[in-house]
Amino acid sequence: MLKKFDIYIIRKFLTTFFFMLGVIMLLAIVFDISEKLSELIDNKAPILEIFGSYYVNFLIFYGNTFSSMIIFVSVIWFTAKMAQDSEIIPMMFSGRPFTRIMRPYMIAATILMLLSLWLNHFIVPISNQKRLDFEEKYYRDRIVVTNYHAEFPGNVSVYFDNYASDDGIVYGLKIEKWTEDRKLKSYLFAKSATNLPKSKKWILNDYYVRKINPNEEVQDNKVLKDDLKAGVKMDTIFNFQIEDIAIRDNFAETMSYSELKEFIKKERDKGAGNIPTYEIELYRRTSYPFATYVLTLIGVAVSSRKSRGGIGVNIAIGLGFVFIYIFAMKVTTVAAINVGFPAMLAVWLPNFLFGIVGLYLYKIAPK
Repeated sequence: MLKKFDIYIIRKFLTTFFFMLGVIMLLAIVFDISEKLSELIDNKAPILEIFGSYYVNFLIFYGNTFSSMIIFVSVIWFTAKMAQDSEIIPMMFSGRPFTRIMRPYMIAATILMLLSLWLNHFIVPISNQKRLDFEEKYYRDRIVVTNYHAEFPGNVSVYFDNYASDDGIVYGLKIEKWTEDRKLKSYLFAKSATNLPKSKKWILNDYYVRKINPNEEVQDNKVLKDDLKAGVKMDTIFNFQIEDIAIRDNFAETMSYSELKEFIKKERDKGAGNIPTYEIELYRRTSYPFATYVLTLIGVAVSSRKSRGGIGVNIAIGLGFVFIYIFAMKVTTVAAINVGFPAMLAVWLPNFLFGIVGLYLYKIAPK
């Protein structure tokens, strides 16, 4: 059963968090409007859609994304204030163990962690779809893909040099078809290609097709050579369309957990090279909320001691931990994308390492 002491700490925790969240998100909206204003005016975005739809979903996404960091700063702020006002000392001299003082902090952290988990897995994907739809319609309507490579069903390899959605043209398209034992069956190259909207029909320009006869079969006493064909323009059908090969990097943010897992499986079957990016998105939806516990533990440990320099010293220390944590997340993410570091380990490792730091700081904290 919660005591007055627990309710007091939980109330301070939650009110400080939501106050800081509101202030930071308000500033974020101001900066975002200043960046997008000219494009929104040029594209005649309705005011009601801007504030009634886009920025509501903007708040949901970014507020939830940075909630762990805001929780950390909030804990340091109000705990350091309590320490400076000599509220922590009576708690310790009342005979309560430090673990008992930590209890309301962890209750409040659990409330916020569960809220973040619920948002990440159920609300944010739907919200992101609306936010990104608005951006594509009124702000960022251009997709650029370069150096693409993927494997499609039927032992088909697809490559192209670049694609931009504003002209809808794929440049340097190469398609290779292979036998089951990985022998090349045919090779197609087109200097440029266009996919007819909502279909799998393509128009190839300046194309070259080579059908390979690997065994040089003999027919009518003649050795069958490779079949070569070239031309200026050709209509054809592939088993994919432009939406399958040109998607935004943040497309995964609009998928539910089960949809994202299925999408990763399909991309892996295609041999796509950006799978770690999608895996990181999948795993961070759970790992980021759990960082709340780690950051709360560190926040209490570094701010429960009364400092001669005042609250500013505690906040400076806390911000130092925030920057190190963000840096660690960035390093492991880059390692997962570029050098094959396991994606699950990349998103959970910072929590594990900072959890050890938090336990050490908790051990040496004044009791």
